Amino acid sequence: MKEERVTPLRQRMIEDMRIRGMGEKAQKSHIRAIKDFAAFLGRSPDTATPEDLRAYQLHMADTGVTPSTFNVRIVALRFFFGMTCGRDEMKRYMQFRTEPRKLPVVFSVQEVSDILMAAPGPGLKYRAALSISYGAGLRAAEVCNLKIGDIDSDRMLIHVEQGKGQKDRKVMLSPGLLELLRAWWREARPEGWLFPGKPKINPISPRQLNRAFTSAKHMAGVTKPATLHTLRHSFATHLLEANTPSRQHAAHAPAGQWTCGSSRCCWVTPS
Repeated sequence: MKEERVTPLRQRMIEDMRIRGMGEKAQKSHIRAIKDFAAFLGRSPDTATPEDLRAYQLHMADTGVTPSTFNVRIVALRFFFGMTCGRDEMKRYMQFRTEPRKLPVVFSVQEVSDILMAAPGPGLKYRAALSISYGAGLRAAEVCNLKIGDIDSDRMLIHVEQGKGQKDRKVMLSPGLLELLRAWWREARPEGWLFPGKPKINPISPRQLNRAFTSAKHMAGVTKPATLHTLRHSFATHLLEANTPSRQHAAHAPAGQWTCGSSRCCWVTPS
């Protein structure tokens, strides 16, 4: 495979993003956006004029680019011109689009339970990983990057390192979820990573976890157009439905009643 040549301009932008402490995922998103703009322009993007920016924004609107993608590209362009090119005045010629607010898809408690029970095996690995995504409201990458030492059973907390925005935080750990994690540990005896991949020196990837979720959703017969992130939305919704004002309060709820008040809740370890 032929390696793509990194131009001095792109290298400077990458360095600028590193200086700002931008995560790898955000860096790749910014680079993709500038490459798209350069392809539209047909020349080096640092030579763009205000009229070029206007034409590009009209092009995105006319070709049906979604508001979210439109805005992601605008954020990247603002960084590129303001930070890398030192042309702050170009920001005046960029507009964000208003994105229609839609309520996210949310699973019922029964649907979540069915999905987790259908998590692919053998063993408890993916059931435990998906249960953390729901039962602690973690994102896919946060689940994958958990280490054994991040589970604080004494304080009933999970320590999340370098989550979204490169920030550490603590989230609640319910008694039922702790029992499931202990069952997983007794089964596999993982060392280092809570959910090791292949080879074991690496954790499972978000892609693997998403595949496991998709498989479980299909096996459970759940037809809602949902992704793994839907578990996180469902977690928050079920807290509200249970009149739980905060995650901290929910952490002190009795086992089997946390989040939704039902003994059939999905983090309860199946017998």
